[in-house]
Amino acid sequence: MESFYITTAIDYVNGSPHLGHAYEKVLTDVIARFRRQMGDKVHFLTGTDEHGQKVQASAKKRGIPPQQFADEVSAEFQALLPKLTISNDDFIRTTQERHKKVVRQILQQLFDKGEIYKAEYKGFYSTRQEQFLQEKDRNPDGTWPEIFGEVTEIVEANYFFKLKQYQDWLVEFLTKNENFIFPAYRQKQVVEFLKEPLNDLCISRPKERLEWGISLPFDEDYVTYVWFDALLNYYAAVIDQPDIWREAHHVIGKDILVPPHAVYWPIMLHAAGLPIPKQLIVHGWWMQRGAKMSKSTGNALNPLDLVAEFGADAFRYFLIREMNVGQDSDFTREQFLVRYNSELANNLGNLVNRTLNMTTRFAGGVLPAAEVEEDLEKNLRALWEKTSAELIPLSEGFQFHTALERAMVFLTETNAYIEKRAPWKLGKSTEEKDQALLRTSLATMAEALRLAVAAMQHVIPTSAAKINAVLGYTPGAVWRDELVWGRKLNGAKGESTLVLFPRPQPPEKAPAPAKS
Repeated sequence: MESFYITTAIDYVNGSPHLGHAYEKVLTDVIARFRRQMGDKVHFLTGTDEHGQKVQASAKKRGIPPQQFADEVSAEFQALLPKLTISNDDFIRTTQERHKKVVRQILQQLFDKGEIYKAEYKGFYSTRQEQFLQEKDRNPDGTWPEIFGEVTEIVEANYFFKLKQYQDWLVEFLTKNENFIFPAYRQKQVVEFLKEPLNDLCISRPKERLEWGISLPFDEDYVTYVWFDALLNYYAAVIDQPDIWREAHHVIGKDILVPPHAVYWPIMLHAAGLPIPKQLIVHGWWMQRGAKMSKSTGNALNPLDLVAEFGADAFRYFLIREMNVGQDSDFTREQFLVRYNSELANNLGNLVNRTLNMTTRFAGGVLPAAEVEEDLEKNLRALWEKTSAELIPLSEGFQFHTALERAMVFLTETNAYIEKRAPWKLGKSTEEKDQALLRTSLATMAEALRLAVAAMQHVIPTSAAKINAVLGYTPGAVWRDELVWGRKLNGAKGESTLVLFPRPQPPEKAPAPAKS
């Protein structure tokens, strides 16, 4: 059994969960569930990033201690996970002692090796991004990009990590490891970024300016820079499991690729003598009609509203079906309803109910065996053979949206098969040939449904379990075997009905004004 370590970025506790957080959790969960299905020993980590100036300022604004503020917001992120059916094995917080201990150990190790030095810094500082800026960060007209918020000029003594001396090493590493970042064009962006010389990284903040952080082990008057702190969570969580750490895959958003995860992170690990992760999987942003969602613009969606209305599986399905990992995608309620109605309700939900209803009506609820196979059955089976051959390679390449599209095409053809075979007509016939075709059609419908559910179970786990239950079927331990067309349902006793994706109720219309 191979190890597979998968993490999300840890969420900054300066605000409540939004759609981007939910998507990253769901995407990572789908990868984790897929790898478990493939037989891997999976360890799935998520968590919260809780130090830094923004957290200190937000807590002060509310008149509460930073730890209390972090506890409250972290609890929101933890509560989101079961509502999205997230199967994480661990949840780390950067205020936990296990994390702080590792951060201080690595800082001391690097300091002892001469990798960290103290110097005076004069320059510009972005409070919003909690980072020092350079002239090259300005807009062409000399202003600062909006992403940095308020920028102030400061002069102070700080500790610096010798980042720039590892620039050539990082370029060589990326050249030798062409698949380190997915998608590939993101890796090219990092290589392009590295054509400009790196500066050493300021890794401290004086406590007179920022108290909320992990104290430097070699100078208690300073706390650790939030990125140097946060990035070590992935290692801190599995420090006692070296076999898992060597198989680390990190799912992150494109906004924190450069420089934190693609430059700071591998150099920090290399300098500390630690193995570099296997891969960074970089996803895009959710947009709304071409504009990035954000609370400041008022177009952010609360993911829990949709989950409460339509269920976690429908929400998960839309996120994975709609976004090609690495690219941006639009999310509107209208688009969500199109997928929900056409693919989940009309296609999958309809097949479930037709299969259960007709098996109850014509076979007493017991799924029969296929007895004859004509062209209609052969064609559907051939389509499945083609579909199933694509599912694993697509999923291994994180092309889950395409794998779902293939499964949905198969479901569409299965419903078309039912229309052509018309079991309701065969059921009226007393001819033995027609009765054999009827039994074959019921078996074919059920087997096609079972296979489609197996193809999508890592995306819609709750619905998959419900469908298997009403089919009277318990899937085997080997997922690859579940993708083989066969006779697993012969003689199974099914239920008569299952409502999975009910039609959304239209909003109530206000009563018409009374005529005067």
